[in-house]
Amino acid sequence: MLQRNHTGLLVIDIQGKLARLVDESETLIANTARLVQGVQALGLPVVWLEQNPPKLGATVPELQPLQAGSPVLPKFSFGALGEPGVAAALAETGVSHWLVCGIESHICVYQSVLGLLGSGARVSLVTDAVSSRDPANRALAIGQLAARGAALTSVEMCLYELLGDCRDPAFRDILALVR
Repeated sequence: MLQRNHTGLLVIDIQGKLARLVDESETLIANTARLVQGVQALGLPVVWLEQNPPKLGATVPELQPLQAGSPVLPKFSFGALGEPGVAAALAETGVSHWLVCGIESHICVYQSVLGLLGSGARVSLVTDAVSSRDPANRALAIGQLAARGAALTSVEMCLYELLGDCRDPAFRDILALVR
């Protein structure tokens, strides 16, 4: 079960032209925005990663306003923990359970999740907020990650799990996001 005091969100590489080339890119971006806003309403840490930003560009403009107050970290290794700065930043959060979203499912998301699992972290892959250029690669990555220990969730499912109770002060904010 997701618990707020142990959970954070890792947003992987939703940037530049590549974000427009993945399958159902508009849905991916919209779901990621809802996920980030919900996690922020719950007061959880968000860490943003950008793969080789000089070549691939920055996070897409639709998501950039949501980055305020959160670390945006460059990386060049496909797996997040391959970068000492990223590994240190993730460790500093004190988070032991990461929600993960981003692109591409079968490359950077896949290798980052395996690295997190290998480090002892728990991971919940937000399946409606991950994508790849080829839907078959997305499906393959989700299946492989589930088989290797990642929990599968959706934007709405994880937000309500973190919320836990309709009397929570964040309930109305979450409700507005998922309606």
